[in-house]
Amino acid sequence: MHAMHINTIDLNLLRVFDAVYRTRNVSRAAEALGLTQPAVSHALTRLRLLLRDPLFVRAGGGVRPTAKASQLAGPIQEGLQTLQGALSDSFRFDPEESQRTFRLHLSDIGESSFMPPLMAALLARAPHVRAETFQLDSANLANALDDGRLDAAIGFLPTLREMNKLPLINDRYVVLVREGHPLANRRLGAKGLAQLEYVMVRSHSDTLRILALLKLEGRVRMATPHFLAAPGIVRATDLAVIMPRNIARGFARDGGYVILEPRLPLQDFSVDLHWSHRTELDPANRWFRHLLVELFQIQRLASGD
Repeated sequence: MHAMHINTIDLNLLRVFDAVYRTRNVSRAAEALGLTQPAVSHALTRLRLLLRDPLFVRAGGGVRPTAKASQLAGPIQEGLQTLQGALSDSFRFDPEESQRTFRLHLSDIGESSFMPPLMAALLARAPHVRAETFQLDSANLANALDDGRLDAAIGFLPTLREMNKLPLINDRYVVLVREGHPLANRRLGAKGLAQLEYVMVRSHSDTLRILALLKLEGRVRMATPHFLAAPGIVRATDLAVIMPRNIARGFARDGGYVILEPRLPLQDFSVDLHWSHRTELDPANRWFRHLLVELFQIQRLASGD
């Protein structure tokens, strides 16, 4: 059997292999690596010859790994991560001098409630650092974290099972109605919920599932992609919206709303901080994560949870 010695492998070939394995697409791998597609294809050809295996075969919209590639993927990823960690430890992150840009995935409502304190903290502690927020769909989120397009993601993101994560806030779904609503002072059960008409928010799929499990889809009078529009509509009508309690509290604090807490299916969930294993040891990313955790702890204390 042919034995491969590490001296015959160019480290850059392993980086290409890892990127293609993660993205399942040569073009996306090239974009993540900052290379041209022909350069990535050429690197794969060299690696195929060295390893005497096709490694990847064409599949719908991209490529799929061979059995040999799947066998190699774990050890290669671990090796690259260990090397990156060793290199990262060779420098320190100085927030007062850094001009780094941190990129964060947040929902629209998360952005409006959390970015103000985050930017205030960054301006005070890291005056030259920039922040960018994105709202990626779940299909692209893991790849964006893995290839460095995102530093972190915050939210209820059950699709990110293979990412590192840290619970930030325990939350639950509640019902928000206007002050003076005919059912505002009632303790809602199944019959009360069935009397309400709803604004449905498509960006939180579990709110759709809750309405479906309660068999209340027929009571939906409006659908909107984001939470920001819903409270204004609720305040002007007798419509109700199912939303996270921490978000509802922010609106109710200014007056004009009542929060109802009936028993709902899928009621409890956690808002988590997610990041890639590849950035676990990166000093800048680690500093950013610690800042996010600190700010969420302050928010939690302020809310009384």
